[in-house]
Amino acid sequence: MMGRRGECDLLDRLADDVRGGRSRALVVRGEPGVGKTALLDYLAGRAAGCQVARASGVQSEMELAFAGLHQVCAPMLGRGGHLPGPQHEALRTAFGLAGGPPPDRFLVGLAALGLLSEMAGEQPLICLVDDMQWLDRASAQALGFVARRLAADPVGLVFGAREPGRELAGLPELEIGGLGERDARALLDSALAGPLDDRVVDQIVAETQGNPLALLELPRGLSPAELAGGFGLPGALPGAAPLSERIAGSFRRQLEALPEPSRRLLLLAAAEPYGDLPLIWRAAGRLGIPAAAASPAVDAGLVEFGTRVRFRHPLLRSAAYRAAPAADRQAVHAALAGATDPQAAPERRAWHRAQAAAGPDEEVAAELEQSAGRAQARGGLAAAAAFLERAVLLTADPARRAERSLAAAQAQMQAGAFDNALVLLAAAESGPLDEFASARADLLRGHVAFASSLGSDAPPLLLKAAKRLEPLDRDLARDTYLTAWIAATYAGPLAGAGHMQEVCRAAQALPPPEQPSGALDLLLEGLALLGTDGPAAAAPALRRAVRAFASEDVSMKDRLRFGPMAQGAAIALWDENGQRAILARQVQLARTAGALDQLPIDLVALAIDDAWRGDFAGAAALIAECDAVCEATGGSRVSPVAAMFLGALRGRQAEVTPLIEATLAAAEAGGQGGAVTGAHWASSVLHNGLGRYADALSAAQEATRDASVFVSILDVPELVEAAARAGNADVAARALLRLAETTQPGGNDLALGIEARCRALLSDGKTAERLYQEAIDRLGRTQLRPDLARAHLLYGEWLRRQARRGDAREQLRTAYGMLEAIGMEAFAERARRELIATGETVRKRTVETADQLTAQETLIARLARDGRSNPEIAAQLFLSTRTVEWHLRKVFTKLGIGSRRELREALPVLPGGTGR
Repeated sequence: MMGRRGECDLLDRLADDVRGGRSRALVVRGEPGVGKTALLDYLAGRAAGCQVARASGVQSEMELAFAGLHQVCAPMLGRGGHLPGPQHEALRTAFGLAGGPPPDRFLVGLAALGLLSEMAGEQPLICLVDDMQWLDRASAQALGFVARRLAADPVGLVFGAREPGRELAGLPELEIGGLGERDARALLDSALAGPLDDRVVDQIVAETQGNPLALLELPRGLSPAELAGGFGLPGALPGAAPLSERIAGSFRRQLEALPEPSRRLLLLAAAEPYGDLPLIWRAAGRLGIPAAAASPAVDAGLVEFGTRVRFRHPLLRSAAYRAAPAADRQAVHAALAGATDPQAAPERRAWHRAQAAAGPDEEVAAELEQSAGRAQARGGLAAAAAFLERAVLLTADPARRAERSLAAAQAQMQAGAFDNALVLLAAAESGPLDEFASARADLLRGHVAFASSLGSDAPPLLLKAAKRLEPLDRDLARDTYLTAWIAATYAGPLAGAGHMQEVCRAAQALPPPEQPSGALDLLLEGLALLGTDGPAAAAPALRRAVRAFASEDVSMKDRLRFGPMAQGAAIALWDENGQRAILARQVQLARTAGALDQLPIDLVALAIDDAWRGDFAGAAALIAECDAVCEATGGSRVSPVAAMFLGALRGRQAEVTPLIEATLAAAEAGGQGGAVTGAHWASSVLHNGLGRYADALSAAQEATRDASVFVSILDVPELVEAAARAGNADVAARALLRLAETTQPGGNDLALGIEARCRALLSDGKTAERLYQEAIDRLGRTQLRPDLARAHLLYGEWLRRQARRGDAREQLRTAYGMLEAIGMEAFAERARRELIATGETVRKRTVETADQLTAQETLIARLARDGRSNPEIAAQLFLSTRTVEWHLRKVFTKLGIGSRRELREALPVLPGGTGR
């Protein structure tokens, strides 16, 4: 470890931390040959008192789903029985040990986390994963998930990578550079057989930039004469190749010095990416390569034949493969295919057959398709895409080639490789697709645009696909219109040609279903009418759709895809109970199904609902859960609307204003009009609470500019209040008319209570008083405490301006008490100022003990309070059970309690609240 004292010290501290019961994750990054593997070997040697698990990626076009994760977990599988049932089954399915539905990739990651935690419970564990850049994508995602969720487990997870992929984004890094000049000269001197001119040594050190592998390998294979003046060095030639290519050139020279049978054996070993020694010897027998061919390569230090075949360096393996003629490579792949058991390893056999094919081969292409299906059944979407892409290359028939390109594009989209999906989609569209396949290609292009950005490109693409699908597949066309509708909602006024009105008009032309309308048909009918004819015309269909989605009459698949739209339909009706029932089912289903792409969206919606009901701790806990999901999955598509709305209701200007500004900038740049509307909505709430009515008016006008976005419906009351308080009666009156268009068809206490409160702002005398009292009466029968508290506040403010101080104090005391208890600090301060104006002395609120908990501690405490076991909490929050126990100990200390039973008193459940 010459010249690596600092790096070694850091790794020593990592091992000490793990031995001390703490978790650590680290990415060791650097160019090829810089010494990453040597540092991982050093850590393995310094891991006394710890178990050590190792895995490494192998450069290959073949991708076997979860192969890298299997390397890590194989010695631990005997502990799998300790995992929760769904996790254990997901892991067994992923490893091909059991059949079953395709496991969610993050459920597999959670199972791996649980397995590592189980092992670490016996003895601290250090996992070393080398050449991460070549690990199969499913394993990389699972291990990146584990690294982000380590907390209270004595586990160290260390990756070696050239350039870490997005799976490792955000993890701590140790970047390895070249050796310093003195250490580089010392290492070079140790590799030379004899003395060398100082100028040549300087040249080698400069050319290698201190890269240890280059220092050791570049002089090898050169004669003393070539080294003497430095003229034989690759870098001395005009147009010198990059350093990695020069190292590969040195390896090629060493390979050329071997006997021909030894070179063929190394080519065979290089073509089998997993170093399967029995398979390699079986294939060698087919090629007539004797066992003695191994000796010269072993003697030269190029390769080891142990339990597996291991090359001295991955670049050597690559050089052995790429230096061979294409015909020789095809021959070794054919031998490997013939030696592979088609029952035990059908995917490997199919891949080797494909590499052996000299041209199009329908039989092999069909076998690759079957392998793609098996990979998909195990949850290996990226592996399935790789098999399908290879099948495309081996397909001669143009129509079949186009269909396979379309299937490969679909697989790449599902795997999150959007750029690859678009390339394959273009290839499919260049072929002779029939009308249905061509429409599906349009649909896939729209799905890629929506999944990759949520911006304004998706709605017109989806709308085009829906129109083409109408005469071909009516139900698929309906589903596509629904997707176009929600894409236009996200894009908002930035959707251009795919604006909501156009989507709604086109959807109304869809032929009626042959059977009685189901939930999806009712939903589309109602939403389309909402966009064209208004809430009154849409209300009957929307009510039936909301009832269906609030019940159990909708399939899991349809609920996951379109549940958020049904929730929007409930908002359009001001149906708080229907909305809550849909949201609760959505979140429960997404959690159960492991649908982590959908879960953050549902959690944000439920958090907004919690905040709307005045359960700020619950909203913060759900936002924390959403953050946990996004952190675990390495990113998220969701906007921070819930965090903005919660911050606005709390009145925390310094906290929420930068978030609003950042959201506006990002959303406008990305064409996400829905997020723009949400940010303005939060701003209007914030400024109404602060009493800055001109600013609230400006924000509310922006938020309500596009009536197609559901959030804009909720902001119309803010617009009425801001305009009335700012003295702009005309704007307030127009906003009230618009509000009544939604509240009258809703016809429930919430809708009519909100309307009465807003109408009172524009009324005088007994009419105003009667409307304020109606608002308080109606809102008092709902679960929306913030709106009720604001009705008391507005009534109290009106009474004070009528010089009825005694009556005003009664309403303002009620408002202040409620607002203070909820945590609406700005609105509470507004009420406090009004009370002082009536001559009353008011004490400010003190911080509660529960506020000392972090968002994640609050979430875990609430789940424990509601009766969830530690393993259940761990599964929901993608943590290990030991981490949950650690957090609960901190919660008990902060709250001054000693058991779960005391949590219910320390964290009381609000009226109408639900356990989560």
